[in-house]
Amino acid sequence: MLRIDGYTRLCGLIGNPVEHTVSPVIHNTLAQMEGRNLVYVPFHVEEGQIKKAVEGAYALNILGMNVTVPYKREVINCLDEIDGIAGKIGAVNTLVRTSQGYKGYNTDATGLYRAMCSEGIKIEGEEILVLGAGGAARAAAFLCVLKGALKVYILNRTKERAQMVAEEVNGQCKTECVEGMGIDGYKNLPEDKKYLAIQATSVGLFPHTQEAVISDKGFYRRVHTGFDLIYRPSCTKFMKLVREAGGRSYHGLKMLLYQGIEAYELWNGISVSQKDALLVYAKMKEAMGIEE
Repeated sequence: MLRIDGYTRLCGLIGNPVEHTVSPVIHNTLAQMEGRNLVYVPFHVEEGQIKKAVEGAYALNILGMNVTVPYKREVINCLDEIDGIAGKIGAVNTLVRTSQGYKGYNTDATGLYRAMCSEGIKIEGEEILVLGAGGAARAAAFLCVLKGALKVYILNRTKERAQMVAEEVNGQCKTECVEGMGIDGYKNLPEDKKYLAIQATSVGLFPHTQEAVISDKGFYRRVHTGFDLIYRPSCTKFMKLVREAGGRSYHGLKMLLYQGIEAYELWNGISVSQKDALLVYAKMKEAMGIEE
């Protein structure tokens, strides 16, 4: 049973919008399972107010915060310290309270890795297609390089943006294995190869469920496994096209689960068991009406 008193610790999510987030299910379920006196709530932060929001959170003794769009890059300037991986990626999604301020972490990349591992997807030695060149795609590209991908192709509607992200990742990781291309750049790749594809754009997100950033079935015939970072709906157009072409496909709800679990672990100095993680995942699916 939830109790709120003078000893209750508060964590939360800052972003815009935050009204439809599933993150409270993760943290409040974990706190309840542990018997921890902690509550997690979302905070809608208007444009231009992120610095005040972080300062206010610290002044109010808030234990930790998650950060979502559009503030994952902007929040860096409000922090006392930043973790090495978050610094390389150039984005922060988790704030951990320290004696001087908040330290920023990026659990999106590590959450994605844990989600992919849980589905038996390997990155090491793979050639990978990353769709998009925004913050999520950048984190995915960094993850692929750090985990030993053979080659990473970033496909984006604006080729110059894809090339810029590729240069940033190559420079930070001291490699040359990342290449930026236009959205149809895959047509120049060998047709007999099969790739792991990570869908890191917002195309196909509810309510635009019949859209996919690439509709050409020739693309999907090259994909052995597709991982869509979107989790609403639970089967996106991208996922359907991968499956129709004979590949495996997965949505991003487990990424949300594990990035949240890693934040919870950082805030509380604990390790969440896989058994408890799966119990939380069941609660998340129940909250979203997913019956798979």
